[in-house]
Amino acid sequence: MEQINNVEVVPCTSSNYLKPFTVHYSQNGTKKSWDFMRTHDSVSVLIFNTTSHCFILVKQFRPAVYMCEWERMKPAHAEPEGEQGGEGRATDAPEEEQEGSEEANRPHQPPASAGVTYELCAGIVDKPHLSLEEIACQEVLEECGYEVPVAKLRRITSFRSGVGVMGAKQTMFYVEVSDENRVGEGGGQPQEGELIEVVKVPLHEAMTFAYDESIPKTMGVIFSFMWFHSNMAPKYKISTNV
Repeated sequence: MEQINNVEVVPCTSSNYLKPFTVHYSQNGTKKSWDFMRTHDSVSVLIFNTTSHCFILVKQFRPAVYMCEWERMKPAHAEPEGEQGGEGRATDAPEEEQEGSEEANRPHQPPASAGVTYELCAGIVDKPHLSLEEIACQEVLEECGYEVPVAKLRRITSFRSGVGVMGAKQTMFYVEVSDENRVGEGGGQPQEGELIEVVKVPLHEAMTFAYDESIPKTMGVIFSFMWFHSNMAPKYKISTNV
């Protein structure tokens, strides 16, 4: 169980991963403006272990998901941040009453589990000297501990994600591994702040897992499981519980 504490939200003044912009343009003669975020493209990989007939996913804490839950749990009467008035605001309430009011307006901190999601093995495209396939293979090794050659990857498709804000492109691959390909524990690179848990989802439970709304997961997991059911499941002659 993750332990999340000392949460502090501050303005993002610089980042190696995100750059905010506003674009002004005309569409059919109408002037418009739109805020967007420039970020890296990415790759993701659906991993199927043919030895144990299970999918290999990753599970990790996502601060953005956690903060969405934090905002959702704020009391309805709480004033928006930055709108509580300036210094020297007059009040006749006793000090104890003021403290109680501040405590009531403070959002209840959600449990760490509120920010944990199940995802495909994935990574950003930030190495110009490597192909998408090579980056995908690196992620499979680093996050999940399986060593696979580029030739084993099968490209599923590519799509745009976060089209209202980012519009970055993700390319999705499929790869089959066996227990013999396992050369490490995975878990990501701790020196880069990654704390990743490797998770196995049995093939016969895949579609139940995909549609279970109580299990927080990315759209990539749902889509790739559906793709597997349509394209690969007949090969194994195993029900995916649709």
